[in-house]
Amino acid sequence: MEEKQLPKLKILYIGGYQRFIEKFVEHPHLFEMVLVENGLKAISLLKNDSSIKAILCEYFLPGMNGIEIAKMIQLEQFHAKTPIILLSPERAYGQKENAFKSAVNDYYEGDLNIENIAIRIYYLQIYLNYFNAENSKEAPKREYRVPWDKRLFDIVVSFFALLFLSPLLLLVMIAIRLESKGRVFYFSKRVGTGYRIFDFYKLRSMRTGADAALKDLKHLNQYDLEAKEIADSKECPRCSALAEGEYCSEVLFAEGKKICEYWYFENKKQKVASTFIKIKDDPRVTKVGKFIRNTSIDELPQLVNVLKGDMSIVGNRPLPLYEAEMLTSDDWSERFMGPAGITGLWQVEKRGKGGQMSEEERKALDNQYARTYSFWGDIKLILKTIPALFQKENV
Repeated sequence: MEEKQLPKLKILYIGGYQRFIEKFVEHPHLFEMVLVENGLKAISLLKNDSSIKAILCEYFLPGMNGIEIAKMIQLEQFHAKTPIILLSPERAYGQKENAFKSAVNDYYEGDLNIENIAIRIYYLQIYLNYFNAENSKEAPKREYRVPWDKRLFDIVVSFFALLFLSPLLLLVMIAIRLESKGRVFYFSKRVGTGYRIFDFYKLRSMRTGADAALKDLKHLNQYDLEAKEIADSKECPRCSALAEGEYCSEVLFAEGKKICEYWYFENKKQKVASTFIKIKDDPRVTKVGKFIRNTSIDELPQLVNVLKGDMSIVGNRPLPLYEAEMLTSDDWSERFMGPAGITGLWQVEKRGKGGQMSEEERKALDNQYARTYSFWGDIKLILKTIPALFQKENV
């Protein structure tokens, strides 16, 4: 089939390897490319876009690698007729075999021939449509469903809690508005069950213009010292202790260069930290804001999230997008297969350890909750959480 006869295809490209991206950009007559940098954003997009005709994903990615992304798409049971193709800039033993054992339809390594890939996608579409001919419709999307007793409990508790607390909420909202003009609510994007992204509600505790004031407070940022130490060290300290050519963890490709997964995430965490500011006695926090933070009143609007079904009373805390992106590997992804919640297992366990808990312990407890949660177990966690509201340590 000649190139000029091929229909233009809308493809999803997952990754950031510029040499590959540029090759696809050079063929606008063949491809309309949608570019995302990681599996989390890819899955969120695919859930809402049925016009994607092919998924091309780099094999080496931080968080979920290409095979894990393909497995997740297969697990979610959407885009059953959409070809999934993995790309790797170099050959490595076992990669291709592992790829074809998973949900991948094709695999390319080394230099890419874009015309050949376009032809391959065309024939894969014909094959997949024929293979799925018995199912006239796409397979139903597989989504986590909260058990009916847990959902009923969430609705009843959140409704009556909002009803009972409405006078307090009204007074606090008036106080926030009187002290500083602007919206009384604060919205942020969080990732909950099944990597679903939703608006997370809190009462505003900072004065308006707080973001613009960051440049004047940068010298107070508690993350700066750590970020500077990471920035000054160009090489991974773990890898430097090994023989030349050896790496302490899985090798990734970032900006066209090899980097171990451990050092990639260390650098990324510090870049994230430099984007946000953590300041002791932050002057941007209002007087009302300090009060509602210390009493956790600023968290009460999350009851609306519970009533809407975004969250549950008990579950794993929904994460900011940047943090969820780094928890998509097999080790930690299980936490997203359970309910998202206001309070959960790790908060109670952290209180029992005097507020001391490593990230690994917290993530392991999140996975444990996703595997073992039950209605009566949730009741016990709620009873254990109540005393934690009266301690200063924020868990």
